[in-house]
Amino acid sequence: MRYILTSLIAIIVCGATAQHHLKPQVKAELEYYLQRHNVLDEGFDMVARYAAVGDSSLAAYTPHGPISPFGFFFKWKDIKREGKCILFDCQHRFIIGTFHADTLVSGLRFDSIGTYAGQFNRCMEADGHGSYIRPNHSFYEGHWENDRRNGFGFCIYQDNLKAGVWRNDQFQGERVNYHSDRIYGIDISRYQHEKGRKRFHINWRDMRITSLGRRISQERITGDVDYLVSFVYVKATEGISIFNRHFPADYENCRRRGIPVGAYHFFSTKQTPKEQATHFLSNARFQRGDLPPMLDVEPSDAQIRLMGGQEVMFRNIRIWLNIVERRTGARPILYVNQRFVNTWLDLAPDLKRDYLFWIARYGEYKPDVHLAFWQMSDNGRVSGITPEVDIDAFNGYEGQWKEFLREHCIK
Repeated sequence: MRYILTSLIAIIVCGATAQHHLKPQVKAELEYYLQRHNVLDEGFDMVARYAAVGDSSLAAYTPHGPISPFGFFFKWKDIKREGKCILFDCQHRFIIGTFHADTLVSGLRFDSIGTYAGQFNRCMEADGHGSYIRPNHSFYEGHWENDRRNGFGFCIYQDNLKAGVWRNDQFQGERVNYHSDRIYGIDISRYQHEKGRKRFHINWRDMRITSLGRRISQERITGDVDYLVSFVYVKATEGISIFNRHFPADYENCRRRGIPVGAYHFFSTKQTPKEQATHFLSNARFQRGDLPPMLDVEPSDAQIRLMGGQEVMFRNIRIWLNIVERRTGARPILYVNQRFVNTWLDLAPDLKRDYLFWIARYGEYKPDVHLAFWQMSDNGRVSGITPEVDIDAFNGYEGQWKEFLREHCIK
């Protein structure tokens, strides 16, 4: 009974704290999420409600009214429980719940590490909508199946926000709804112009995105895919000697048609960063209004070892970034893949804090880190371009896109 009273007090305190005293970093994470989503996105209303009023599920699922005379701790033979009841489940978790026809419908459940408030199934497992809060203020709200997080939900833990799809208690990422309100673009290189002995011409006048790629679920797409190409990144250089001979023409075609365009460099682990930066700056073009330069970093673990390890890699990346920023006046964007983020990026907290990122992660799940762009497909289709194309999405909508162009483009 002492544990039960302690749990009740803890959840009341935690609930009040979650509702009225969100930490500044949590508020910032919620604001970031809400600025880059709208009502068309799955779960937006759930996150928006939490940002406005805190945890409302505790109040929503707390049983009201008197306790049923046959609903105290144990089951009476041949009598169906109805209304507000108090009991323990088979795992000795304390429940204050609402019963209907002898079935637990919703309520509060207390265990040794936190409190669940929400719906239940016939086995008294969390099932349907519900939330879970711990005394350290970590919080989850969303869909449950058989006591596991499944479907859309959001979690706040150590000042971080994860909002998206969960499978068997594991976070997958955000499952995006695609529609014409989003900002789409492409990145191209010589492969959009030549493949083996074949040569291709880009028809810039007719260019529209017509397919987001084979891995994007059609059920997530609203209407036909016929999207404006709102930005283009063109590969300019690689290492200290490779130059994309199609870069000048592609760059000029974008400028001529008013498409925001940027240049990128493919990072080599074998050459010095100073020589690579010089090569890039000597061959790429930079004009007022251009998108910030981008550094494409895709080394394998073996390449990182051969260059001297992660400390050497990050030192070289910083040198390249600093040289290019001083020359162009725009802070470059870092392009990496999801594995690089998971394996290496935490070892360079200054880069994670100070730079915008462009992440390659193919399929329908958007990464959960702060992004400028997400390369979601490497096999999209664009009218006017014969080979398949990388399809990219800006992390935000029209308002954030205009803000990005004002603040981050070359002045």
